[in-house]
Amino acid sequence: MIFQKLKHIKAVILDVDGVMTDGSIHVTEEGHQLRTFYVKDGYAMQLAIKRGLPIWVISGGRSEGVRKRMLGLGITEVHLGVSDKLALLQDLMGKYNLSKEDLLYMGDDLPDFEVMQAVGFACCPSDSIEEIKEISHYMSPFAGGKGAVRDILEKVMKLQGIWSVETSIKSI
Repeated sequence: MIFQKLKHIKAVILDVDGVMTDGSIHVTEEGHQLRTFYVKDGYAMQLAIKRGLPIWVISGGRSEGVRKRMLGLGITEVHLGVSDKLALLQDLMGKYNLSKEDLLYMGDDLPDFEVMQAVGFACCPSDSIEEIKEISHYMSPFAGGKGAVRDILEKVMKLQGIWSVETSIKSI
């Protein structure tokens, strides 16, 4: 079963737009770009970090609002404005001494294609483009920004024995 690979995941890498958000960008009259994040995805991300499962963010976007949201969740590896996601992934693998089998990546569009092929477990939201769906080991039944991140993090944490109602309640 493909989900057995999740038992050995040591880091989760996420794209932002289309994965943690629905891909919409609202632009104010002043030119500020606003994104909407799903609180249940955020809860799962901060819980994963508290339980020792690192999350890294690699995005082509440059929003400081995104950086603040990620840092607020406890994510320390936040990389925005990245044009070569694969090169950055390779740097992070070296920095943390991890192999491709240790990594899960969730992406949704062409900028994620190459990096998704370089990890042990590639997954995507249900509303990803066809090329991404074709290379994914798993496609969440949830869309980007609507629970796809929560879905995969729950699966990883449950298979690794670090998700439980009792310990989740105590961590609040």
